[in-house]
Parts: sequence; structure tokens; C-alpha cells
Amino acid sequence: MSSKKALLIIDMVNTFDFDGGEELLSNTKNIVDPVKELKNKAKKADIPVIYVNDNYGLWQDNMNDIIEVCKKGKGRSIIEKIHPDEDDYFIVKPKHSCFFGTQLEILLHQLDVDHLILTGIAGDICVLFTANDAYMREYELSIPLDCMASETKEDNDSAVHIIEKTIDADLTRSSEMEF
Repeated sequence: MSSKKALLIIDMVNTFDFDGGEELLSNTKNIVDPVKELKNKAKKADIPVIYVNDNYGLWQDNMNDIIEVCKKGKGRSIIEKIHPDEDDYFIVKPKHSCFFGTQLEILLHQLDVDHLILTGIAGDICVLFTANDAYMREYELSIPLDCMASETKEDNDSAVHIIEKTIDADLTRSSEMEF
């Protein structure tokens, strides 16, 4: 039985205006093209693309307002490359996990999704916490390692170690993924 997949792009709409933001921005630049290529492959395969993003205190604003605020920060070049399309979903989250306090699980159920492809930042926090929550909810998981970045290589490697040890995720590089 084949699974129904969804691509999650986590926190890529970002100001990078925080302690460690410069380092995270630098490492994020390395994953933008693979994430964008994976997004293009997903769209061609009719796989839903779901951006899940920090709220930046803009609870009453819409996706475009959040994007505009973030473009004023250091992440403008990232956002311009990986900007959500009109037909993409955009969910605002209050904390690290994409599941905590969001409508993500309801959306995934309505889309009949049982396999998540996780991409984005920070690998050692938001991607890892989301992967754990998805695993606990029994989703199949793919986390292409060339589509995940953290502030430091060591932080990212630690997250990968935890994922390999405790979460049954496919870590195939994005260029090798087939839909």
C-alpha cells in the first residue's frame, strides 16, 4: 500500500534576528536550493506543501504579513527563494513542534496524509521536536539531511544522531528521493 505524503517546510520564513541567527542563516543558505528542488518535485507529484512557521507575535495577521516582517530581517534572500506559493498551506506555530498548538494534525488527517517529509530549521530544535511528535503519532517519516540546518554542524549532527537512534526515519538525500 502506498502512502500519501506531505512536505513540511519548517521555519524557513525567518528573520534570523536572534542570538545565533547569523550562524543559522549561514547554514540555512546551504539547504535552500535542495529544499526548493524538493518542493518542486513534490508539487509535480501533487504532494501538498505545508509551511509551518514561528508566529513572530503576529497572531492576528496573515501569512503575507508574517512574510513581510521576516523580509525586513536578515533572511530576505532565503525567503525570496523559498517563498510560499498561493496553493501552499501556511500554519503558524507557537513553540518548537509543528504539532503543538496548531491545526497541523487536523489538516494532515483531512489530506489523508500518513507520511511526512520534514525539511527546514533548526534541525536540532524544531525539526527534531516535530520528528519526535510525528513519530509518536505513527507517521512515516523522511528527513532528507541536505534539507535540515542548525546553528552549528555539531548541533545538527546531534539531532541526526537522536533521529537515527530513536526515530524510524528515512534520511535519504533529497536528490535521491522519488515520489
